[in-house]
Amino acid sequence: MDADRLKRLPLFEELSHKDLERIAMWADEVDVPDGKHLTQEGQFGHEFFVIEEGTAEVTHEGVVIAELGFGDYFGELALLEHQRRQATVTATSPLRVIVMFQREFEAMEHEMPEVAQRIRATVAKRKHEIEEAEQG
Repeated sequence: MDADRLKRLPLFEELSHKDLERIAMWADEVDVPDGKHLTQEGQFGHEFFVIEEGTAEVTHEGVVIAELGFGDYFGELALLEHQRRQATVTATSPLRVIVMFQREFEAMEHEMPEVAQRIRATVAKRKHEIEEAEQG
């Protein structure tokens, strides 16, 4: 993983080169084919994903609740709150994603509180979207 490529992603754009290099050591870059499920609603999650290229859709109980693209991330809710996945995320085009597993994600959260704060704000927003989908 290349620190300069991470710098292009909105989640990481404000980090120092040193911090980007640390994340690059923790992360893997993975190519995913169109149609592949990256997360499955109801299963336990152990990965955090950031989309570098391509698109995906988020469904909850079979209803599309979000479309994801460059710079969007997902999987954090299961890692931060140690609960089952709340939604299924499926590639709607070939994807290139940055993947961090739970141990590395927790290290990032501990060592880079500014990134953790942005991720936690997204968690609150996504919980609200899921609640709305369940009601509507």
